[in-house]
Amino acid sequence: MASAANTARPKHVLEEPSARSIAMVYAVALLDAAKSAGMDQPLEELTGLLDAVHAHPEFESLLSSAMLNRDDKQGLVERTLKPRCSEFLGNFLVVLAKHDRLDLLSTILHEATQEQERRSGCQRVLVRSAMELSSDQLESIRSQLKAAMPTDPIVIPQVEPALLGGLIIQVQDTIFDGSVATRLTNLKQRLRERYVHEIQGGRDRFSSPEGN
Repeated sequence: MASAANTARPKHVLEEPSARSIAMVYAVALLDAAKSAGMDQPLEELTGLLDAVHAHPEFESLLSSAMLNRDDKQGLVERTLKPRCSEFLGNFLVVLAKHDRLDLLSTILHEATQEQERRSGCQRVLVRSAMELSSDQLESIRSQLKAAMPTDPIVIPQVEPALLGGLIIQVQDTIFDGSVATRLTNLKQRLRERYVHEIQGGRDRFSSPEGN
């Protein structure tokens, strides 16, 4: 039987406000433990495991299901995943099962990957554009970012036709928006504010004694 706490948990990890923070704690612990164990590439095995899990949706849903309690999930991990993993990763999965955090596996991998990049002096930068950028354009953007950033940028291109033109550059939670769509929106907003201001100014003139 699932506990009341398990039943009350959100159906999807992204619905839990603290999911990313919790995942980050496990990600840092994973990287620190791997470093202590002398492992150079601790995330490669986890990436491969997640690829295999994603290929079996029914099994994947069991790992995060509220229908199974922590003991059931731990048993499932020990029977199915742990025998196919290194001792290091197997023990990590058991810890997640004991704390009912198997649903955070993908988020943990995401956070661990970015944390590993930060530790190596790199920083992911999302570059969104209306059209696919050429290799030369991406290299030019990367060079400019490298000159402006204290870390080595890893440029992640993403095509979004709705932008019309220009670029949106995102570094973590900071967004530099130079897209045509945004500039048009800002222009319309400024024109609207100017129009409202002029109307209000006309009303004030007509309503004041000096304006009559």
